[in-house]
Amino acid sequence: MDIKLYQKTQRDLAATVNLVIDTYWEDNISEDEMVESIQKLFINNESKFLKEGNFTTVLRQQCGKRRLDVVSRLLNTNE
Repeated sequence: MDIKLYQKTQRDLAATVNLVIDTYWEDNISEDEMVESIQKLFINNESKFLKEGNFTTVLRQQCGKRRLDVVSRLLNTNE
């Protein structure tokens, strides 16, 4: 799965997170690939993921609770 690791905006980041997790849920990529992709996205876009220790508003609105539950478990955040 080819994704851009550096995202231009929070909306672009949210769309990519959605794509990665949805692709995993559809059994088109392995769990390891999903985990690695989310972790790389986080490392390269941390300021777009989190603000004051919480997911940004745009991410919460665009990704939804179920996807962010997955992301927070992968990143070990407390959201």
